Amino acid sequence: MLVTVRYDDIVIPDTPACRGALEVATRYHTPSLLNHSIRAYLWAAAYAQQEGIAFDAELLYVASMLHDVGLAAEFDSHTVPYEEAGGHVAWAFCAGAGWSPERRTRAAEVIIRHMWDEVPVADDPEGHLLELSTGMDISGRRTDEIPAGVRREVLERHPRLEIAKEFTVCISEQGARKPSSIAARFVANGIADRIAVNPLDA
Repeated sequence: MLVTVRYDDIVIPDTPACRGALEVATRYHTPSLLNHSIRAYLWAAAYAQQEGIAFDAELLYVASMLHDVGLAAEFDSHTVPYEEAGGHVAWAFCAGAGWSPERRTRAAEVIIRHMWDEVPVADDPEGHLLELSTGMDISGRRTDEIPAGVRREVLERHPRLEIAKEFTVCISEQGARKPSSIAARFVANGIADRIAVNPLDA
C-alpha cells in the first residue's frame, strides 16, 4: 500500500558499520560525491518506505556510502570497471566490520548492480533500490516518485554542489579508459546530456 513519506520518516541506520562507511566516504570523496552518496541512500529508503519494499537498511546504507569509491584516485582500477573496484573495497571494508562472508558478498553485489539497467526487486531489493536512487540523483530519472517535501528537504540538507560537472567528468574518463565497461555504454548513450537536464538541478 502506497504511503506518504516525510523526511523524518526515513530510516537512517546507526551502526558501527554505517558510521565507518560514512567516514570512508567522507575521507575519499569530494564534497559533491559525498552528498551524492548520502542522497542515494535517502532517495532509496524514502522510495522503499513509500512503496512498501522491505529492505536491509544497514546493507543499503553501507553500499550507498561506498558505491562510488572506485572513482576515488586511491581505489581507481585500470583493470576492472569502477563499480567492481568499489565492490572489492566494500568486501574488504565489511570484513573489517565483522560481517559474514555472505553479507560481504551482498554488499559488493549491491554496488556492482547499481550500474545495471534494472535490478529485479524480488531478487535483490537493496540492489534494486540503489540502482533506482543513483539514477534519480545523477540523471533525474523518476524523481517525481519522491514526495516533493522529501526532495526539498534532502536537497537542502545535502546540496548538489558540483555533482553534475564532477560526475560527467568521472564517467566520461572511466568510459574512455575502459571501453568495454557499462560506464562507456552510458557515455555512448548520452548520459552527459541527461545529467545536464536533471530536474533536481533546476
